[in-house]
Amino acid sequence: MKTFKSKFGYTLLWFVTILFIGILGFMIYQEEPIEAILTTGVINFLIILFVLYLNLATTYTFTSKHILNVKCGLLFNKNYDIKKFKSIRKSNNLMSSPAPSLKRLELRYGEFGILIISPENQIAFTKELITRNPKIVNEVYLSES
Repeated sequence: MKTFKSKFGYTLLWFVTILFIGILGFMIYQEEPIEAILTTGVINFLIILFVLYLNLATTYTFTSKHILNVKCGLLFNKNYDIKKFKSIRKSNNLMSSPAPSLKRLELRYGEFGILIISPENQIAFTKELITRNPKIVNEVYLSES
């Protein structure tokens, strides 16, 4: 078994934090009741904790020779047959996926499937994937040169 952690998604965390500070600031400016401000603050804090949890609990594990397990906290846990992957390339696609960071890899599989992930070490992940299925069209190395 070989596990790759996800790259930490600072962009999303900063965006959510700044948004929530703005909301709380506006509520204070509007002189909302303290109960409403505190309730909103607690909800915002819990959402930020959840985003942190997803950042830290997202992993990509090669569980056997031909299986890749993608896990994103309690929300997403799926196995993929590595033999069905067709290509791998870098991506900045904002599509919802088990990829907290915006520095992503796009894996195409089957007829129309797309899996977007964000391993911390993209090159090592790609090498491991290509080792397990040499038929995958590799566009990650091409962009490195």
